[in-house]
Formats: sequence, structure tokens, C-alpha cells
Amino acid sequence: MIEYIVPLNIDDRILARTARMLENGALIALPTDTSWSIVCSLKSPAGIKKLRQLSAQRDERHFTLLCSNISQFGEVCSIDNTRFRLIKRLTPGPYVFILNTLHGTEKILDIKRKEIGIRIPDYPVPIRLIETLQHPLYSITAKKTMGTEELDISHMQEEELFESGWELEDIEGLDLILDSGEERERIFSTILDMTTDEIKILRKGAGIWPV
Repeated sequence: MIEYIVPLNIDDRILARTARMLENGALIALPTDTSWSIVCSLKSPAGIKKLRQLSAQRDERHFTLLCSNISQFGEVCSIDNTRFRLIKRLTPGPYVFILNTLHGTEKILDIKRKEIGIRIPDYPVPIRLIETLQHPLYSITAKKTMGTEELDISHMQEEELFESGWELEDIEGLDLILDSGEERERIFSTILDMTTDEIKILRKGAGIWPV
């Protein structure tokens, strides 16, 4: 099902209805500043399970927490002042930050790694939805190769991405598409590994690095 929205003036009723769906385990597709994402509620075990089944990925670096502000990072990750200042400088924007998780985060997300990717998109649709839901979204990038194993995130190609919302209608297990009616650029975010003292770039995307 497609729900058409105006990104800068989203109907509060649509946001509330979408949030309820997420709380009940739904998977939602939405546009971001770097193409399309498929999301579930961070606090819905059923939604997280469905997202993992849809993705068929074993590498947890394919999954990203979408936040609306930096304060939400501290709920799941360990972040010092140096990393905080850099993240604040680069957000919102097309960057994923790989950070060490706090104790208990692995159990919440059913992950084996003690690290997670987090980002703040520079686009109103995910931000407004997160604000309505009042906690982060767990997400994957929507790809035409959905459901296949691709363990090396650096080898993902822009040709795999979608441009228009209607292209996602055939994705099995998807409950709703929030569509602005506009084509999105097929671009990836830049992924920065911040789990050690030396920041490493894992994938070069739309975000400039070094800055």
C-alpha cells in the first residue's frame, strides 16, 4: 500500500497511523536523503525479525539505526566527547557512524556484534516519523537484490537502488510505502568506523571524507 505525502508538511494522522503500524511489527518503506530505506520500530521484536528475514543478511553492518537527534545515540552506544563533536558536525547528513554498543543493546536487536551503525538523515520524512514514534527506527537500504547475500558493503552498487516509491510495491513483506511522488537519487551514505581510536572509512558515498 502506498500513502502519498508532502515531505515538508506531512499529515499528522498519517504519521500517527504509521507509528501504530510500526509498533505492531510492520515494515515501512520511506525516502531518505540517500535513496529508499525499509524500517521497523527499534522496540518491536516482531518488526526486527521481519526486517532480518527480508534482508537475508548475516552481516549486521547492513542494518542501521535511524535517529532524529544525537541524544538518541547515547541510548544504545558508547560515545565520547571527540566522537560527539565530529558526529554533531556531520549531522544531519549522508553518514553512517559505526559505534560500540552499550551493554544490553545486542540483546535488544538480537545481534552478535558489539557495534552498530547509526545515522541522522537530512530528510524530513524519517525525522518526523521518528519524532512521532519517540524512538529510533531500525533500517536497511532498499535494494533490487533484496533477499540475497551480499556480505561486503563496499561492493554494493548504486544500480541496485530504487528511484520511485512504486518500484518497491512488489517487495514481499512490506506493509506500507510513504511516497512523496518524487524520484530519489540512487546514492549511498558514507560509512565511518568509529569503534577504535583511528576513524576508518568503510564505504565512500555521498558524505565527504575526510572533512
